[in-house]
Amino acid sequence: MVGEIRARLTAAFSPTELEVADEGHLHAGHAGEGKGHFHVRIVSPAFAGVLPIRRHRMIYAVLDDLMNRGIHALSIDAK
Repeated sequence: MVGEIRARLTAAFSPTELEVADEGHLHAGHAGEGKGHFHVRIVSPAFAGVLPIRRHRMIYAVLDDLMNRGIHALSIDAK
């Protein structure tokens, strides 16, 4: 799943920095177990002048179908 998230974000935003971390191990026993808990840190010129809430919406749009089939939780740091 990390590879797919990374590939989609790279194709959509051509980031200068991108980190995708699987944090599922931090959520054992938590609702949604079995689906992934991920953290994304992304820096891209595509976000220049864009408000943080819009950046998050842009990322969610790219990952939309994964939210139902593999991602339970996603934390985002987009600059």
